[in-house]
Amino acid sequence: MNRRDFIYKTSIAGSSAIASPQIIDSLISTGKKPKSVIIIGAGFAGLSAAYKFVQNEVSVTVLESRNRIGGRVFSHNPENAAGQVIELGAEWVGASHERIISLCNTFGLILDNNQFETDTSISGIHRKDGEWEFGTVMNEFWNKKAALWKNMTEKEKRKLDKTDWWRYLSNLNIDEKDMQIRELLDSTDFGESIRQASAYSAFSEYAESSEKNEMDLKIRGGNGLLAHKFSEAIGIEKIKLNHTVKSIEQTNRKGVKVICDNGSSFEADKIICAIPTFSLLKINWLPDLPSRTYDALQELQYARIGKYPILFSERFWQREDFDMITDTPAHYFYHGTKGQPGQSGVLTCYATGDKGEVLASIDKKRRSEIILEALAPAFGNVKKYVQEEMMYYWGQDKYSSGAYAFYGKYQRFDVMPTLKKSFMHCFFAGEHLADWQGFMEGAINSGEEAADLILRGH
Repeated sequence: MNRRDFIYKTSIAGSSAIASPQIIDSLISTGKKPKSVIIIGAGFAGLSAAYKFVQNEVSVTVLESRNRIGGRVFSHNPENAAGQVIELGAEWVGASHERIISLCNTFGLILDNNQFETDTSISGIHRKDGEWEFGTVMNEFWNKKAALWKNMTEKEKRKLDKTDWWRYLSNLNIDEKDMQIRELLDSTDFGESIRQASAYSAFSEYAESSEKNEMDLKIRGGNGLLAHKFSEAIGIEKIKLNHTVKSIEQTNRKGVKVICDNGSSFEADKIICAIPTFSLLKINWLPDLPSRTYDALQELQYARIGKYPILFSERFWQREDFDMITDTPAHYFYHGTKGQPGQSGVLTCYATGDKGEVLASIDKKRRSEIILEALAPAFGNVKKYVQEEMMYYWGQDKYSSGAYAFYGKYQRFDVMPTLKKSFMHCFFAGEHLADWQGFMEGAINSGEEAADLILRGH
């Protein structure tokens, strides 16, 4: 029995009132800053936590399974592009993302505008931005969504988690064609169909986000530069790559011991597990995780997102701020080298859910045909401009098995808080546990929050 369980059961035995998680945490808190911490995962959650510990003079070791830092932030230089960089992973910094903007200022990183104006290609008909619009009902709802959200009671907001975003919008009697476009647009945000996404998750995101839904900025030179700035500040020698955690042993008095599959072992007072649930479930926990935590880990899904960028010799789309949704398997395109010098440029094909999985499973020739066919209504045959074709399908990523967490119905007020709870000396972090869920900002926030708890003696 760990200390949390002991205090919880003792409180029940000695009183008719059940202690809240906050009370339990306060009772467990020792008030002592730990001397050493192990962090599993060198993504933005793990790196931000490690950076905070270093600033507070706590010894830290970061264990990372991959052969690189950054996790699902994955900046890439196409072979045939002269110094251009694209993102195969996390793409956008939002105008509302205060912490990552502050860190970029601290580290001297420049944020460039990465906003787009959207074309559509539906039923083979291309319409440029400004040539298409939603109907009256959809526009009226969208324009007042922030006010509607602000005026909802907590009970009303929680009720939204019991239905999906598609059904909620359908009940507003929105035009069928508008619903189709809403599905295409919003599924790029959630990574799966809005018929599966929690209406609470969707409404809260759109009501509280910037005008472009946080698709505002990008770090010049690649988002991965922030990971490297973190590592320099932490100390590169403290980050151990190619170290996959095999087991975690915890005792009440001695802290934690971590054993990796390469035979190396590490001991510390506390630990932060900042990895996707897919990898977390592969760890052998001694003692076992609480059954409720294990069930929540099994329940949470991750979005099947694939990026299929193509480097073209000319930017035939002409507009730097070009993006386009389509009703084809190619789904969505955006200018991946916006603002970068050079005649050549990258259009990233971004496909979610079943579409992303289909494009990943077929052969390269057929995938290329599908992507180029999706561009044809807008630009004709552009095959002659193709210089390089790339692909990264996050649904088959060895460590995450998805791009970011996808919260369906009945999960936001059950699964998320369950996964946030610490277990003995282990604390958890990651974008899946953040208010800015699915964003780099969320990963950073959750990493720092976990570090703060430990630094306060929890």
